[in-house]
Amino acid sequence: MNARRHAKILVVDDEIGFTRLLKIAAANYQIRTVNDPAQAVEAALEFEPDIVFLDRIMPKVSGEDLAAAIQAHPRLSKTPIVIVTGSPPKEGAGTFASHLNGWPVLTKPVNMRVIDECVERLLGG
Repeated sequence: MNARRHAKILVVDDEIGFTRLLKIAAANYQIRTVNDPAQAVEAALEFEPDIVFLDRIMPKVSGEDLAAAIQAHPRLSKTPIVIVTGSPPKEGAGTFASHLNGWPVLTKPVNMRVIDECVERLLGG
């Protein structure tokens, strides 16, 4: 699938093991990982991702606050964002259908089938 194969994905998560594993598992995508949330907006501006996956709970900033900061930038305002969390919201926990402040939520551990589904849905691939 063309959109999926060429998708540029920015993954922001303070867990280095998670970002390394996702980068290896998601070899069909162009992946950039950021482990310091303070660098996320700059990395997004530089990389110009098709989708951003953000950890919900990170030091000094929440995924929701970071999502808002990314989408506040005019060049990134239409970039789809997905919140990834080990503690999902109560409603719809564990499904792609659950949302947090309007952003879709994926529950860790995340497998490639779910990542692929998410990319296809959000990019119309």
